[in-house]
Amino acid sequence: MLSAQSDVQVDTPEVRVTEWRLAPGSATGRHIHEMDYVIVPVTAGEMTIVAPSGERSKAQLATGKSYFRKAGVEHDVLNETSSEIVFLEVELKP
Repeated sequence: MLSAQSDVQVDTPEVRVTEWRLAPGSATGRHIHEMDYVIVPVTAGEMTIVAPSGERSKAQLATGKSYFRKAGVEHDVLNETSSEIVFLEVELKP
């Protein structure tokens, strides 16, 4: 699987903002979120979320419809569609 592309746009003592681009057939790689975070979809799309157990679920993204998650989430995020997925990840530093 291809690697997703990330671009840190802002990194201050309070917050880090990263743009993620997942081309068709790409993945972020398994990771644990160390901080609370907000996802801001730039494009609509469907991501496949893979839990550490291997359980797979689908997450629908709607352009501009943000969502929040607490620190500690562990997963891999895959794009198994034919369209690029783009979102901003806003991490809230303690």
